[in-house]
Amino acid sequence: MATAARPGGPAGHVCGIDAAMSVIGGKWKVLILWALGERACRFGELRRRLPGVTEKVLASHLREMEEHGIVHREAHDEVPPRVVYSLTENGTSLNAALVPLGMWGRAHVLGIAA
Repeated sequence: MATAARPGGPAGHVCGIDAAMSVIGGKWKVLILWALGERACRFGELRRRLPGVTEKVLASHLREMEEHGIVHREAHDEVPPRVVYSLTENGTSLNAALVPLGMWGRAHVLGIAA
């Protein structure tokens, strides 16, 4: 007896965009990617670069992004403890994939010519 195929492939995703959005969905994750794409940051600096994000949400998103392999967390054994966040190779490639989306937003939503 044949078994039915899982609808939508691994984890129930129906397409690549659906799969990517499960990793970067929400307001803050793409902004975290943008900020870390410019340079590695400590938690406090990252929070200052993203006005409006709460500590709880930022910590949660960074943890999730680390689990997805797009953010690297480097803890330095110092007093006080110092933790630096940066993009992994996968995070950098994801950021590059978002560039055309950002260009579209600038042109069609913000009205800024390329």
